[in-house]
Amino acid sequence: MKTISFSQLRTASKLNNLYIGSSLLSIAILDVFINSFFNVNLTSGLPNKISLFLPLVLGFIGFGILRMEFTGSRFFDNLNKNINTNNFNALLTLFIIFVIIKATPPALSWMILDANISGDTKEACTGTGACWTYIKVWLRRFMYGMYPNELHWRINTAFLLVIALGFVGYFFKENLKKYLALYYVIIYPIIAFLIIYYLISGGSFGLVWVETGAWGGLSLTFIVSFFCLIFCFPLGMVLALGRRSDLPAIRYISVGYIEFWRGVPLITVLFMSSVMFPMFLPEDFFMDKLVRVIIAITLFEAAYCAEVIRGGLQALPRGQYDAAKSLGMGYWKMHIFVILPQALKLVIPGIANTFLALVKDTPLIFVVGLAELAGMLALAKTNPKWLGFAMEGYIFASIIFWIICYAMSKYSYNLETKYKTER
Repeated sequence: MKTISFSQLRTASKLNNLYIGSSLLSIAILDVFINSFFNVNLTSGLPNKISLFLPLVLGFIGFGILRMEFTGSRFFDNLNKNINTNNFNALLTLFIIFVIIKATPPALSWMILDANISGDTKEACTGTGACWTYIKVWLRRFMYGMYPNELHWRINTAFLLVIALGFVGYFFKENLKKYLALYYVIIYPIIAFLIIYYLISGGSFGLVWVETGAWGGLSLTFIVSFFCLIFCFPLGMVLALGRRSDLPAIRYISVGYIEFWRGVPLITVLFMSSVMFPMFLPEDFFMDKLVRVIIAITLFEAAYCAEVIRGGLQALPRGQYDAAKSLGMGYWKMHIFVILPQALKLVIPGIANTFLALVKDTPLIFVVGLAELAGMLALAKTNPKWLGFAMEGYIFASIIFWIICYAMSKYSYNLETKYKTER
């Protein structure tokens, strides 16, 4: 007679649980999917309340049967580890899945299937879906603001040059790698400023002058974000070191600066830089509004960046400082070559979060008369010829900002992975 071991029974029981649990879960999801996409209710013969909650109950039971420490399947093990750790997570997962399935058909119908993109006037949008014709007609304004159409090549050329110069560091020879920080902190910002000032503004080399009030759209968002990101990071690093300084004067100045700027709303800072600050300047001295806005945002965000960096400095053990001093390193040499590289590596997620917040704060410059992407949307939706299409504009802006922020987040994650060391 053939004997069956206990391990074989356990394996068979696991397989049965996998089959039963996955089947119940699949039936629950399939029922909601067919009901949402094809308007067919598989449980129409049951009372309404039972028919409504039956997919949730079946899915919950299926998750409960699937929940085991080791299934032997990589897919189900990851599922149990991430979204099926307990009953609450199982219910929450089912609820999210069902909401996504339910919301997909109307969203697809509005955004794609019933949408309009043909034509050049409001009258072309006769359906019940989105009017992407509105985005198509206003696309140049959303990208370049009120900048003259025939001069858009100057903005494109300036951006291409700035991006190309940003990749120059990747081609540095090994003996020049030590000058990378000098290039990106000092040389690169100066060259980028000169390119943007002389090429986009014009007024020199035979180029027509275009005032900054005409700048706008996504290009202005990039310009403001670019310079604020470049300038707020080194300033925040200096403030973080100053707050930890042993010199009382430097420490109190740094603390006062950080606490002051963190306690003031950004919209107030922008208003002061645009309206109040020029009153304190000499009569014959002029500073462009865009420059004042960049300075204001830089000073504001530097305070937040300083606290993030200070967290990294405090996370380092005291032994790192003692080891650097035992090698005869002075204050600046110790921080540049030993302390800051380790501290910055620890706070890459925090720095990325600060930079993401900075990019998303740029729409606030609309209050001082600079119309970046969100500002141009606000102007376009009030145009008498295109009333009633604000939803399409804000969805377009949200997609653009999501792409920008996701790219920055992904890049910071790659940096975090690249410089990750076991501690």
